[in-house]
Amino acid sequence: MTIHRLLASLLGALVLVGLGACSPSAPPPTATVAASGPRPLTADEAELKARLPEDVTQGNHSWVMDAILGKPKQVIRSVGILVYDGVNDLDFMGPRYVLGQTGAKARLIGVKPGPIKTVMGVQVLPDATIDEVQQLDILVVPGGFTGTVEAAYDPRVLDWIRRIDQGSAYTSAVCSGVWVLGATGLLEGRRATTNWFRREAFLTKYKAIPTNERYVQDGKYWTSAGVTAGIDMALAIVNDNWGERYTQGIMLDMEYDPKPPIEGGTPERTGQLVLWMMNAMYAAGIDPLVERLEAGRAASGSRP
Repeated sequence: MTIHRLLASLLGALVLVGLGACSPSAPPPTATVAASGPRPLTADEAELKARLPEDVTQGNHSWVMDAILGKPKQVIRSVGILVYDGVNDLDFMGPRYVLGQTGAKARLIGVKPGPIKTVMGVQVLPDATIDEVQQLDILVVPGGFTGTVEAAYDPRVLDWIRRIDQGSAYTSAVCSGVWVLGATGLLEGRRATTNWFRREAFLTKYKAIPTNERYVQDGKYWTSAGVTAGIDMALAIVNDNWGERYTQGIMLDMEYDPKPPIEGGTPERTGQLVLWMMNAMYAAGIDPLVERLEAGRAASGSRP
């Protein structure tokens, strides 16, 4: 359910499908739920609330949206998320869910016709291919594993990203998708972040300025750390263009208030044995592939 659909719903109670199925009747013993209510209204908010109708109807929903949410800084009509074999499921679905709530037309853009298979083995049918899409207001390049490394060496993909970037309002990448965006040269001299694995080495390779942050904005370019950070980046893009209230609406729709059961999620918060194992596993999958692709590029004399 999107913010637009919520506010455009006509005459009737809002039904959150599956809420009872996906939410426990009581929180588990280790979980805590904030008891405090919403913060008090400011004087301006109280004045606005006094003018709001009792119900949202077909005739007033546009006025209610404008009154509460305001207007975006830029008109965003199209969102495109690049997908390919081996893309990380949450890398593209997290931003797709968030940005799909803005009212813009959000599409998955495949590298080739037909379905793709994600890194977790899920088949997804893209809405279009890169040959069919010539303009996007927001571009998102998600990451993955070996499929992402291959995309970073694919001239068709890199040329398409460069073309789309010429007319985009936001050009963004999630996790190792930053490697693909970096391979286009668009991040040269810009602050950026990426997946934790050899973050500084990869960003330096693409002449970006490495930062160890959850997400980073440099002009119209937005990059995020790994996987779940793409959700935060997408929310930050919404906040930048549509404002805080719109962003809060999406966050409440998602009930986005993460509280993981244990400490972890970054190299600094991960135990040494687990960190060593994950580094070794990543290196075993990525290093031979990078060596092979670099050798092929050198032999052909091709450029990124």
